[in-house]
Amino acid sequence: MKDRSILIVEDEHTLRRLLEYRLSRLYRVRTAANGLEALAAVAEERPALIVSDIIMPQMDGYALQEALQKQSDTSVIPFIFLTAKTDASSRARGRRTGVDDYITKPFDLEHLLSRIARLLERQQVYQTQLDAFTAQDFSQKLMPKRMPAVPDYHSFFFNLPREQGGGDFFDWNEAAPGTYFFTLGDVMGKGLQAKFYAFSFLAYVRGTLHTHMRTTHSPAGLMSRVNQILTQDELMGETFASLLLARWDAYLNRITVCNAGHCRPLLVGPDGSQLVADSDLVLGLSPDATFTDTTIELGPQQAFFAYTDGLIEQRLATGEMVGEHGLAEAVQHVREAPDPLEALTKDLLARSAEPEFADDVLGFWLKRVR
Repeated sequence: MKDRSILIVEDEHTLRRLLEYRLSRLYRVRTAANGLEALAAVAEERPALIVSDIIMPQMDGYALQEALQKQSDTSVIPFIFLTAKTDASSRARGRRTGVDDYITKPFDLEHLLSRIARLLERQQVYQTQLDAFTAQDFSQKLMPKRMPAVPDYHSFFFNLPREQGGGDFFDWNEAAPGTYFFTLGDVMGKGLQAKFYAFSFLAYVRGTLHTHMRTTHSPAGLMSRVNQILTQDELMGETFASLLLARWDAYLNRITVCNAGHCRPLLVGPDGSQLVADSDLVLGLSPDATFTDTTIELGPQQAFFAYTDGLIEQRLATGEMVGEHGLAEAVQHVREAPDPLEALTKDLLARSAEPEFADDVLGFWLKRVR
């Protein structure tokens, strides 16, 4: 627990040193002799919890707590009052201003340690729930609300985020009547930070497609431009992402794919499954990276299947990962299902070592019916 910081605010020198000595066995402890010193300490580093006396010179505990409540980034810091005051009005005032606990001097040190541990545990639960909610909100914004509807084609989309998960994203737009662009990728990293960068990165991709599709419809040309922007931007300079760009010419039954470090998509048909569009360099590594287009002809009853690595890295009960070739075999068993992606994920989970996926899972399935 040494990574958790506790701020002790107490004007009595002996008690302040005693609390510092005892709490420092479990936490990183800083001290202040009054509210003004405490505000300066909070500005320097926001503590995980504050233990404060009430009656102090220059700024008392009430004024300190009220000042922290006015700032959104400090209003949620758990706050414990230590005081000799025992009257009901003092307790009521502390409760009204959002104090989490009120311990009267003299106090049992073990009781104080117990209350600190409980408040920090509660704070951690709230933070985990908040992170999960925020990540879920980001995940929803990284996914489409609907899929394109084209005669003689069926399209399916599946997304299963794992808690905070990683930076998977998917998007599509219609560049011209019958011409669609699909973007599917994964920003390196896990958790809420990856979600944030994925959201920012998707904005780059959307902006690039909108601007440069006037001059080229080549996925490789668009990929080069995205890569240049990514390597030149200071905010995103340390971001590395895999990306699959695909142009679907529906009336020509043709898909042109450019792959920058992403999982190789599958061409699925009655005669088997074939891996297509070998990977070029991951985005963000070099401004001079080159990218190539691969064109696929979709025949009747053939499907184009793109996905993120949560599928192929899933560990089966045998101890092995699904892998590319294992996935190619699995899709053959579900290609005629009413919803092949739902059937695929159920099949993989039934054969997995764990009852859920270890990472985000995302897939896009486009099938030509006739």
